[in-house]
Amino acid sequence: MSGKALYGANVFANGIRQHYLRYGGKGPVVILIPGITSPAITWGFVAERLAERYDVYVLDVRGRGLSSTGPDLDYGLDDMAADVVGFASARGLSRPALLGHSMGARIAVRAAVSAPSAFSRLALIDPPVSGPGRRDYPSKLPWYVDSIRLALKGIDAEGMKAFCPTWSDEQLKLRAEWLHTCYEPAIVTAFEDFHNDDIFPDLPKLTQPALLMVAGRGGVIGQADEDEALSLYPKLEIVRVPNAGHMIPWDDFDGFFAALGDFLSR
Repeated sequence: MSGKALYGANVFANGIRQHYLRYGGKGPVVILIPGITSPAITWGFVAERLAERYDVYVLDVRGRGLSSTGPDLDYGLDDMAADVVGFASARGLSRPALLGHSMGARIAVRAAVSAPSAFSRLALIDPPVSGPGRRDYPSKLPWYVDSIRLALKGIDAEGMKAFCPTWSDEQLKLRAEWLHTCYEPAIVTAFEDFHNDDIFPDLPKLTQPALLMVAGRGGVIGQADEDEALSLYPKLEIVRVPNAGHMIPWDDFDGFFAALGDFLSR
């Protein structure tokens, strides 16, 4: 399920070690930014399909996977966005597309606003739209923290099933193997940022084509959120995957790619 990467490597960018997996190697360049507790390898099954058409770089966001971690780093949205800008520059990538899931979609928006000429287009997969004065993100922090603490002690796929009951055995094994690399303070900061750092004010500043993919059963993005996003960025394309929860490719792999279509290479 992790997919077959061309290789994994590290690059020093924005002052930290950034680890990434590269898939495909041909076609338009795509940087894939995973969500809050998803090391790069857990997106391998998606990257492998994307690699049929694209040159795909999947990032370990700071505090996760094999990238820099620890108490000396800042884990706020601005720093994570600066990592992506620095990564693209350090690798010499010319205006890659960004595909971000959940937290990764928030990172993509902030990166694109901070460096508008650096990226060609944005695929935003079910980003949290909570923020000051908005409704809470539907997932709760203990869901993340409790599973990470169990993973630090050692947990198997069966134990992980309590947190992800609909996932396949292969998906559960991969999460059980890698979740311990998610640094708890990084996860707590990112989760709190879902509520403290509003991305809606970023939307009118976007200059790139952008696609918003909404999980039909995710509960993360409602109709009012879609309407507000469109009012702020009228060029935004919105697509839905009706039968998927927040982890869209895990729930409806084919539906995810049908919704994505040719957006990344248009």
